[in-house]
Amino acid sequence: MTLKQRLLIPFVIFFLNVGFAQDSEAVISPKDISKTSFLDRTEFSVSYSGNIFWNNGLNFGAEYLLKEYTKVKNRKRGQRTNTHEVLLNGTLGFTTNFSTTTDTGIFTNYGVTWRRTNKKGKQFSIAFNPLGYYRSFLPETYEVNGDNVEKVFLPGRGYYAPSISIGIGKQRKDKKITGRFFNVNLMLRTPYNAGTLPAINLQYGFRFNFKKKRKDAENNE
Repeated sequence: MTLKQRLLIPFVIFFLNVGFAQDSEAVISPKDISKTSFLDRTEFSVSYSGNIFWNNGLNFGAEYLLKEYTKVKNRKRGQRTNTHEVLLNGTLGFTTNFSTTTDTGIFTNYGVTWRRTNKKGKQFSIAFNPLGYYRSFLPETYEVNGDNVEKVFLPGRGYYAPSISIGIGKQRKDKKITGRFFNVNLMLRTPYNAGTLPAINLQYGFRFNFKKKRKDAENNE
């Protein structure tokens, strides 16, 4: 055994002990959501989607709560409680370059979101969407067919377009507008020419639940 390996072993043991100690302090409590109605478990969203400079649009989405649990950790300053959620998500969006109309398209994505919420309602989320489709639309286009020049109907093409998002947000409990969020989204369009076209978009918007208003009305009676 070399000297370098002998020096590394104590550090490896130390970090393993710290990791296991932290895990042993964590208490995970699953929440039973089996009796929760479909609408109570579903939130909808609307957001701006684009990169501000040359590509802007709107994004509409829905999230369905699949699993929820609470994780409590003991810290020197006290307990830290976070709520973790696993959600199914789906989006439908529209984007365009309003000045040139050369990058106009509609897209849809479906996947899974993991979200963590602390006691103050601050949220952090990661979404992975392996199912995605992007349909581009080009300006007025013509093609030569024999001796004739004909106008192309709905010029453009479709792409397989998976995406991944990382975001932050703020929860609003017992409100119809249940929260706001800001996401950074990376979408890949393929096949694009001979490869893949990456596109980074920013999303800022709000989530809402249709049943919150009814619940609040019942509580006020």
